[in-house]
Amino acid sequence: MDNKLQTSYTTEQTYHSIRHSIVSAQRSLSMAVNSAMVTAYWEIGEQIYKACGENDRAGYGKKLLQYLSVHLTAEFGKGFDESNLRKMRQFYCAYPIRDTLCPELSWSHYRLLMRVPNEKERAFYAEECAKSAWSVRQLERQIRTMYYQRIVASQDKSLVAAEIQTTEPKPEYEKIIKDPYVMEFLQIQPDTHVYEDELEQALIDHLQHFLLELGRGFSFVARQKKFTLDGQSFFIDLVFYNYILKCFVLIDLKMGQLTHQDLGQMQMYVNYYTRELMNEGDTPPIGIVLCADKSDAVVKYTLPEDNHQIFASKYFTYLPTEEELKRELRLDEFHKLEE
Repeated sequence: MDNKLQTSYTTEQTYHSIRHSIVSAQRSLSMAVNSAMVTAYWEIGEQIYKACGENDRAGYGKKLLQYLSVHLTAEFGKGFDESNLRKMRQFYCAYPIRDTLCPELSWSHYRLLMRVPNEKERAFYAEECAKSAWSVRQLERQIRTMYYQRIVASQDKSLVAAEIQTTEPKPEYEKIIKDPYVMEFLQIQPDTHVYEDELEQALIDHLQHFLLELGRGFSFVARQKKFTLDGQSFFIDLVFYNYILKCFVLIDLKMGQLTHQDLGQMQMYVNYYTRELMNEGDTPPIGIVLCADKSDAVVKYTLPEDNHQIFASKYFTYLPTEEELKRELRLDEFHKLEE
């Protein structure tokens, strides 16, 4: 064999050998972390269930979850809000016998499995998922396309079982670092939000100070507030609580042209806060979408649909007006461009 070809072959062989070692190590690490996470969340769910009983949304159960959420989040990060704690309790209720848990399945797998109401069907998917080493996306597709019903009714079960590799091929390997639940569990702080440019950073800084200095009941809650739905992470630029209105105020800044998708996303944020984070006695959250470009500053208020007429006048009494927000956006933009 030609020396150049031999060298090239050896180099390629060495690369693939090293790559195999890295991927194998990542798989081993992924299995270990996921197994530890599933066990921990099952134990948390068991303890919450034993403490608050059948109903976690009334009386002591609700107070317990609020207390746990505040203290666990302060110590261990964002993975322990009330919504996630309820899912852990649900996890224990769905799998009350610890020995029935599959070490091959991740928390992301179990979150999907818990949506399957039929116990027999849920057990089937768990067994098949572990046996066939389905990825999370493969399991999601199998559930969505009613694989259980199709396999039961099919004459050629092997053909039905094999089709997933064509319709939703499994990735060669899944990087553990990309799983938001793993990152939360390990308390890894991702570089989650990259600003389009320094102007956006400056505008958000300015808006935060402006609203706090406005003197209309604003209290700062979070910046780049992260929440995760089915493995997908979302970030709200600014979150305030207005203690006069008794509601959350969510603000998103868009540097380009404002689109209906931007408004739809804010409505989703408002819906999430309404269903998951509103406290007793709160009024529904309000979302504000800001578009700041060099030609114009557009302000859109996104109010919960059912409460628009009831709360609109009260909201606008304490919120900054469109003109105030436009002026602040343009002012900060002007100063930034002068630098």
